[in-house]
Amino acid sequence: MTDDRPEEADRPTVWQSRNFLLLWSGQTVAELGTRISSVAIPLLAAGTLDASVFQISLLTTLAWLPYLLISLPAGLLADRVDQRRLMIACDLGRMALMLSLPLASLAGALSLGYLYAVVGISGVLTVLFNVAYRAKLPRLLEQHQLVDGNAKLTMSQDFGELVGPSIGGVLIGLVGAAKTFFSNALAYLLSAVTLWLIREEPAERKPKDAAEERVPLRTELSEGLLFIRRQPILLSLLLCSTTSNFFVMASGSIEVTFMVRELHAPSWLVGLVFSVSAVGGLVIGGLTKRISERVGTARVIWVAMAAPGPLYLCMPLAQPGWGVLLYGIGLAAFSANVVLYNVAATSYQQRVTPAHLLGRVNASFLWICYGAIPLGSLTGGALASWLGLRPALWVCVIGTWSAALWVYFSPLRRMRDLPESHDVPETAGA
Repeated sequence: MTDDRPEEADRPTVWQSRNFLLLWSGQTVAELGTRISSVAIPLLAAGTLDASVFQISLLTTLAWLPYLLISLPAGLLADRVDQRRLMIACDLGRMALMLSLPLASLAGALSLGYLYAVVGISGVLTVLFNVAYRAKLPRLLEQHQLVDGNAKLTMSQDFGELVGPSIGGVLIGLVGAAKTFFSNALAYLLSAVTLWLIREEPAERKPKDAAEERVPLRTELSEGLLFIRRQPILLSLLLCSTTSNFFVMASGSIEVTFMVRELHAPSWLVGLVFSVSAVGGLVIGGLTKRISERVGTARVIWVAMAAPGPLYLCMPLAQPGWGVLLYGIGLAAFSANVVLYNVAATSYQQRVTPAHLLGRVNASFLWICYGAIPLGSLTGGALASWLGLRPALWVCVIGTWSAALWVYFSPLRRMRDLPESHDVPETAGA
């Protein structure tokens, strides 16, 4: 058997890709800004606008609702227009929306209805950006770089989750919730600048012939879903991600209430729990490329979903006092799972999807996977009301772990590494 390691060593890494480094740096700043706003928006509603608990909860619904409403048309748009320009437009739009909040506050024109509008429109721009961004990344990297590139971008999300809320809390204490949004506007501006600096490369899309141009709009919108149905592994990834998102959001909707009311944890300890959880993702993110190569870039998908499962049980086993940190251990295990699974699953999706369909396939994933989020949140609250907080958490963590069954009982179990795009057969759809 020949040793191909010297050949692997000669391949360029993501550190040698100027375009990727620009994208990564911009996204790191944007993720930090997003996490700051996740603290500032509810505090602005609660403090400055004196909103009720239900009114504040509507902010979360409005932020996620665009994924359910416009993901599919967003994918079609991302496949038809210049993705980099679309992303820049979304960043500039979100920058303007964030700037409008402190300006409206200074003018005495800030209201809860206006905040709802800003959150909803920003959510639409975020969906458009994320769909285009996922389709653009494979154009900036070679196939062998996708795992490492996706890992670094996922690390940026964990970094933002780790330090963003703390920075947001400090800024709010110093300048107030409304003025904090100047930092968010700056983050989106920097992201737009890094995207503008990316050197465009010739598009590699398959040109459409006349027959394809006459395809009805409804058919084009459904092409992403039809492609997923013809790919057994993509379908199993979709079902796995959707199941996981549903139960994770179910537990997420009651976790703060569980820690405060059941475990009597002070607010600083609750914050520490979430910081501990982000550390798991950061540590694994730095090792993702090495772990994937050791375990197998395909095998790691189901291993990442199945192996951390026992640690999820620490969450409902958490006790008052320092025992609440058991909850942080469970969250850290899930954070590590998310990094390994998402990096490998996204890399597979990017490899096997034709360039001209990538936007619509990404949009289909977002539509279904993220569409389960508000349903999961409602289910978590209903379970807690019916069974109690701790029993509801047991249902949620076992449900989260059960998502691994979709990928374990799939063709992935017989694979070690991700195939090259030309090695993936397309099966007939049902």
